[in-house]
Amino acid sequence: MTATTDGSAGAVGPRAAEAGRTTDTPSAPGELRGAAARAAQRSTEHLLARQDAAGWWKGDLETNVTMDAEDLLLRQFLGIRDEETTRATALFIRGEQREDGTWATFYGGPGELSTTVEAYVALRLAGDRPEDPHMARAAAWIREHGGIAAARVFTRIWLALFGWWRWDDLPEVPPELILLPSWFPLNIYDFGCWARQTIVPLSVVSAKRPVRPAPFPLTELHTDPARPVPPARPAPPASWDGVFQRLDKALHVYHRVAPRRLRRAAMNTAARWIVERQESDGCWGGIQPPAVYSLIALHLLGYDLEHPVMRAGLESLDRFAVWREDGARMIEACQSPVWDTCLATIALADAGLAPDHPALVRAVDWMLDEEIVKKGDWAVRRPGLAPGGWAFEFHNDNYPDIDDTAEVILALRRVKHPDPAKVDAAVARAARWTLGMQSRNGAWGAFDADNTSPFPNRLPFCDFGEVIDPPSADVTAHVVEVLGYEGQAQHPRARRGIDWLLAEQDADGGWFGRWGVNYLYGTASVVPALTAAGLPVTHPALRRAVAWLESVQNDDGGWGEDLRSYKERSWIGRGVSTASQTGWALIALLAAGERDSEAVERGVAWLTETQRADGTWDEPYFTGTGFPWDFSINYHLYRLVFPLTALGRYLNGEPEPAGLPARAPGSARAGRPGADAGPAHAGEG
Repeated sequence: MTATTDGSAGAVGPRAAEAGRTTDTPSAPGELRGAAARAAQRSTEHLLARQDAAGWWKGDLETNVTMDAEDLLLRQFLGIRDEETTRATALFIRGEQREDGTWATFYGGPGELSTTVEAYVALRLAGDRPEDPHMARAAAWIREHGGIAAARVFTRIWLALFGWWRWDDLPEVPPELILLPSWFPLNIYDFGCWARQTIVPLSVVSAKRPVRPAPFPLTELHTDPARPVPPARPAPPASWDGVFQRLDKALHVYHRVAPRRLRRAAMNTAARWIVERQESDGCWGGIQPPAVYSLIALHLLGYDLEHPVMRAGLESLDRFAVWREDGARMIEACQSPVWDTCLATIALADAGLAPDHPALVRAVDWMLDEEIVKKGDWAVRRPGLAPGGWAFEFHNDNYPDIDDTAEVILALRRVKHPDPAKVDAAVARAARWTLGMQSRNGAWGAFDADNTSPFPNRLPFCDFGEVIDPPSADVTAHVVEVLGYEGQAQHPRARRGIDWLLAEQDADGGWFGRWGVNYLYGTASVVPALTAAGLPVTHPALRRAVAWLESVQNDDGGWGEDLRSYKERSWIGRGVSTASQTGWALIALLAAGERDSEAVERGVAWLTETQRADGTWDEPYFTGTGFPWDFSINYHLYRLVFPLTALGRYLNGEPEPAGLPARAPGSARAGRPGADAGPAHAGEG
């Protein structure tokens, strides 16, 4: 069955009539509560069964086939590509191809040129022939959309490694970049951590300009094979784009005349920087793109494949592989155990699992062991700040993030742990670190403070997505929510965060979602934060948010938002109903005191009616965000933890963390509009 992708109101989720659904169809409030309780119980049992013996949860993290294609290209470059890996990877890539011959970056999305080019090349490595129908369709579509010349820079860099594109026709990334001091414009710490970890090794690759023998030509992917590089269109000289075009031309000249001693010193510094940031599991930052470029760069600098750094790095990439029942092999761009574990803990606790349940205690023990107590790159901007907090992945001590840290604190406070002093100490360290990471504007980014330089995004080679880490509403909201629960809602830093959130509300009533799709995620993050911080549910900002959520509810009772909302305002709040996004909308409405509203009852009914018999929900749609629009994620656990959280709060009310005293009866979470909600916050207006 082909999924509906027009985002029209009233569309239902895919395979809604598929066998395996529950049969609950509640029609009265009492029946609805009973159906919700049964659905929550099924989800709780399923989630408990998925916990690892060590205490963590992790769902698959699905992105797009460039991860798989680049894994094969890396192995081809290093001379280690084997038949079994190639066969399994090709099986997965073929399975993701659309009928028009293209590959998309998210389920139901449009064909994307660079993704299609990389997938095509990977299948050529696997032995698929240009004349095969599926390959011919892909090549024709690529030519129709500008050919290789129109692909992103990173795609053309991969092709340049095999002589399919000229290095001279790529933007220059000089390794001397790493020698710039942290106060100098365009130093590496002006980039977001994910971009920084990629650009440093890429600068070595760009300086070395390696070319391995191409196993076949790719002339069929050029619009004009005799002239594969069309003339560049110069930007207006007075524009920033014009400035950076001239800078790139100057860097190409510099590549030919760079002093050898300076270049050698830069590459040696880059190598040390890369090696120092390799994690204990062999990866870099816990994400795949920096790992593949780091391996190539180190190999070019003389590290052979048996070197411990290289061997550990290659082994780490194997751990990113997900082998499916049909024999296909999918590469995860990243792994999310800390994020999944804290969200699962919150969901189970809010669904009514005893706060001292062994599963929750095991989860807390594991999260406590994952606490980061060493300084990382964030200390460049905050050198005097003591470490604390959590990262996203199994191993990533260099890059803890504020979002995970906030949610872990909320999870820890849900659990009655046998050693509360240990929990309190970890929370105190994390809260101190989080407060210290506030940016100058009063909000919080994900990994760094004040990572807002306007220049990195303008560089010609930065066309692969967001390369800076400015503050966002969802991360800021999670921090404010923690401060509310920790009794620090009146802390000056918390008040600045609240005021920033109120100023960031969209005219329609929602908030932009940087790390989830999109206004549904942002709004679901902000509303519970504002109420936890003491804003009454009668606050105008909360009433506007409720009105917006009610206005975008689908006719079937669920909520959905397509990734195209990042590019087109007409898509905001529009999309096929999904379990995770319906959970988000319900979480926001319940926090705003709407428990008995028609919108909440319809949303809860949708969840109960679409739940599978095993306690999960179908959700092929991508509701997670890496880079808005450019890199999208399907977190396979989202379809379980967020609906369960919403059902739990519908049944049990808003959470009161087990690790803290209960809030006063007059708090913002005490009831619907009109209830005694306590004093208004100073920012109310």
